[in-house]
Amino acid sequence: MTKPRWDQHSIKAELHRRGMTLSALAESIDMKPNSFGHVWKRTNRKAEAAIAQFLEVPVEQLFPDRYPITTTRILSSRYAPKATSANRAPKSGQDRAAA
Repeated sequence: MTKPRWDQHSIKAELHRRGMTLSALAESIDMKPNSFGHVWKRTNRKAEAAIAQFLEVPVEQLFPDRYPITTTRILSSRYAPKATSANRAPKSGQDRAAA
């Protein structure tokens, strides 16, 4: 059997089937109801965890594009500092004599 594909509409529909709304779920964990409305566009770990716990579905299945949490970000090389080598050859003959 394949795992169901969860999206905003199926999550909300399942909550309603079980007699729960996003507002009531928010109030049950002492959060503002409108903070749950943002869960579809912005990451809100506490709201996501509450929805997953209520539905008894792992949060990774409900929000697969947000989990697992990664902290590594690759920046463009143009922001990286320029590396200098300690073994670089001296530019002039005087530098060689001093070494």
